[in-house]
Amino acid sequence: MIPEAKLERVLDRFAALEAQLAQGGGKSGFAKLSKEHAQLAPVALAIQAYKSARDQLGQAAALIADPASDAEMKALAADEERSLRARFNALEHDVKLMLLPMDAADSSSAIVEIRAGTGGQEAALFAGDLLKMYARYAQLQGWKVDLMSMSESDLGGIKEGVLDIEGEGVYAKLKFESGVHRVQRVPVTEASGRIHTSAATVAVLPEAEDVDVNVQDKDLRIDVYRASGAGGQHVNKTESAVRITHLPTGIAVAMQEEKSQHKNRAKAMKILKARLFEAERERQDSARAAERKGLVGSGDRSERIRTYNFPQARVTDHRINLTLYKLDRIISGDDLGEVIDALVTEDQASRLAAEEEVD
Repeated sequence: MIPEAKLERVLDRFAALEAQLAQGGGKSGFAKLSKEHAQLAPVALAIQAYKSARDQLGQAAALIADPASDAEMKALAADEERSLRARFNALEHDVKLMLLPMDAADSSSAIVEIRAGTGGQEAALFAGDLLKMYARYAQLQGWKVDLMSMSESDLGGIKEGVLDIEGEGVYAKLKFESGVHRVQRVPVTEASGRIHTSAATVAVLPEAEDVDVNVQDKDLRIDVYRASGAGGQHVNKTESAVRITHLPTGIAVAMQEEKSQHKNRAKAMKILKARLFEAERERQDSARAAERKGLVGSGDRSERIRTYNFPQARVTDHRINLTLYKLDRIISGDDLGEVIDALVTEDQASRLAAEEEVD
């Protein structure tokens, strides 16, 4: 059973939010209150359904135990009790999941940075495959995808690429993708047919809102310069490229994708804020990092999390010992959701078990 006090706290908070919003919510707090109300609404509904099923279950049990009930009445009550028990158990599981402490950034959009690692041109080709995989998966989720920047390699791969993926709950789905992704296949440059192992690094950052991170102008150095393409091609005649350096941390972001200096500056600032936001989250919440390491990985970029083996058409996620023999469907993005959903489910199950130990 879920402690009654825990249920009542949520219902009381939901009722308070409804009252505040009915009064206008205040000029500055309306958007924040509305967001919290929208997040709590399905939880409140699930709790009400759970409590209703619990009460009905109690009534059925009382009827069965009542010596005044005749045999036919008890048989009907027993049938109803079995049906209610299944519904109650499902509702209880759902409510427990909903009541798990959330990462405050879970509802955020995300910035996905992909970089080629060890393996030269083959690593760059693999990094390009990963970028397409995430873009396709995001589109299938109905999210908005923007390629913020991309540095191409000679053979059509990428040295690095950055995706801005906007939508509700993007970070919650993609946060476990951070780490080292390893590929085993015969490179297009390999004449003898030997299998090579290469790697690419993925970093998933929650997109920061203005309320999440405060960046002051005095802490920034902004340099502008002429953008240049591969091999000196397509040199920009105007100084449209932008590099923004956050002086207190030394974090720097350069952007030259757009022809407009203003657009490059806006993109660079968006990435810079995301990096600062994540750095601050990691600094303040070492407990969260320790918890994630005990579940499905720390999110550390140096941790090897997944292997894509082309000769065996196999994808293995090493954190949850999941192996699927459908590499083509996963690397295309079409079935990546099967891996991501398994990671989310494992994370929920682990946190649920830890929460129940505390209760």
